[in-house]
Amino acid sequence: MTPAPVKKNSGEAARVFHSLDEVPRDFGPSIAAIGNFDGVHRGHRQILRTVAAEAEARGMRSIAITFNPHPARFLYPKEAPKLLTFLPERLRLLAETGVDAMLVLHFDEALSHMTAEKFVRDVLVAVLQVRGIHEGSNFRFGHGARAGVNELSAFGKESGFTVEVHSAVRVHGMEVSSSAIRNLITCGDVRRARWMLGRVFGVHSHPAKGRGLGTKLLVPTVNLAPYEGLLPGFGVYVSRLTIGDRCFDAVTNVGNRPTFEGVGFGVETHILNFEQVDLTDETPLYLEFLLRLRGEMQWPSTEALKAQIFKDVARAKRYFKIAALRQVDSSLR
Repeated sequence: MTPAPVKKNSGEAARVFHSLDEVPRDFGPSIAAIGNFDGVHRGHRQILRTVAAEAEARGMRSIAITFNPHPARFLYPKEAPKLLTFLPERLRLLAETGVDAMLVLHFDEALSHMTAEKFVRDVLVAVLQVRGIHEGSNFRFGHGARAGVNELSAFGKESGFTVEVHSAVRVHGMEVSSSAIRNLITCGDVRRARWMLGRVFGVHSHPAKGRGLGTKLLVPTVNLAPYEGLLPGFGVYVSRLTIGDRCFDAVTNVGNRPTFEGVGFGVETHILNFEQVDLTDETPLYLEFLLRLRGEMQWPSTEALKAQIFKDVARAKRYFKIAALRQVDSSLR
């Protein structure tokens, strides 16, 4: 199978290997980083850009080694955290760091029982011919996550590769990590999550099925299909909805809509600058959460809810107006 190309910022295609068998025998020597890379946040990108820079300086290949499914989802699926990014988006973001390739290892029973020593010998040395590895200080690997950066460094001395340990990135006094970002998003704090991610938090999905609207979106409201990844905490958000290649300003409600008994959970987006657009059940949607306006509330009547919706829309329009003015001001400098 030919590895699927993923576009890098430079315009070149980063290669994606979905097994060790797909890695060419002449791929190495290489510089690598290993991780789940959920969210591909600022800390991940700092490490991977260093990997790419060192590989280029030494005339080697750079590679990010990741896992699918996420080990936690395999080992303890009921307790595993919801993901910030699924594999296709993760690979796209990894490619943007400038690495030459990504190796996606299928996390299964066999890999979960592989010792750290065997992983180093059979993957890092035999296949990738690593000469340098970059990791965060909390990196763990091998069966039962029994090995860390100290053990990795010891293996490196035996096998001929160096290990550089990176301190955690801090933004506005907060230590960046995937778990910290998940906690912020779960609380609805998408603004601080954006600081850690280095981009707006968004989800890729499709419209909910059974709209009965044919192939045109005739009303300014879109409901998101059931989504298995992480969503922000219940509330109302200033948002941006991309439908195909069209981007709209919007307000999104995430929650159970308690004012209407029996409606149940939903992610409902109201488009502010609405225009008719092609929309089927399979049309790709990208919903970005810019700012939380308020938490979810139960209103005494539909009239009270409508009055609040008008206020939410007015605040969202003011947000987009200020953002546009700042963009114009920035372009004139």
